[in-house]
Amino acid sequence: MNWELPAGYQHIHSGKVRDIYLTPNHTLLLVASDRISAFDHVLANTVPNKGKILTAISLFWFKKLKVSNHLISTQVPAGVAGRAIEVKNLTMIPIECVVRKYLTGSAWLEYQATGSVCGIELPAGLVNGAELIEPIFTPATKAAVGQHDENISYEKVIEIVGNKLAQQLRDTSIDIFNQATQILKPAGFTLIDTKFEFGVDADGSLTLADEALTPDSSRYCNTDEMQPNKLAPSFDKQLVRNWLLANWDKDSGIAPPKIPKEIIELTTARYQEVLDRLMKLDPAPN
Repeated sequence: MNWELPAGYQHIHSGKVRDIYLTPNHTLLLVASDRISAFDHVLANTVPNKGKILTAISLFWFKKLKVSNHLISTQVPAGVAGRAIEVKNLTMIPIECVVRKYLTGSAWLEYQATGSVCGIELPAGLVNGAELIEPIFTPATKAAVGQHDENISYEKVIEIVGNKLAQQLRDTSIDIFNQATQILKPAGFTLIDTKFEFGVDADGSLTLADEALTPDSSRYCNTDEMQPNKLAPSFDKQLVRNWLLANWDKDSGIAPPKIPKEIIELTTARYQEVLDRLMKLDPAPN
């Protein structure tokens, strides 16, 4: 997407959702679009205001969490106001840092096949939606757009980034997950799983980057709807995934069909509800 930006902003990368520009100050401008992806495809639909919702949610968490993050300023060009932030230009770490408290999604599929997740042995007999004794760190590779992230073991993370940084990634990710779990309790949310990205700043400090605990990277469920070994409906794009699974063969090589308007509207409402309930915890996140 072509954003209205002043001269001096240089486009350097577009991901599934965000566009990144180098600013005249050699920092980065991170712009959250309304694009939505599923099964490693960027869909033809957009979700109205999604980028602004994601940005507001991330800003809430950057303020609330006790962890270094990449935010510099919310003062951005008018053409991207509300959906962009100025951030530090970090050296990014090529690991998706996933933390799970419940067994579902790709972790459930891996557990069915191996009895473990990312090399972590789990008790036998667990079912889809089972709550784990404690949060587990289940890292993945960071794939390019159109490719699939692959779950990897902690030992593989050590191979990629070294023992010290691997331990920092694991411990910091789990600590953030635990912080968020406590913060979300008054909002009536249970955090199922989430994904973080980190970089290293000029001083060598580990820094939370990209986004934080949005419905694009996290599964939220209503706590009062949770049942033993059964997840409640989640506040994310699962409605879109479910529609695609019922109406499209994701292994066909054919591009996904356009999502019906009513599914997009319901998805928008779920994203907006997350933001609305977080704002009741802290109505001034900036």
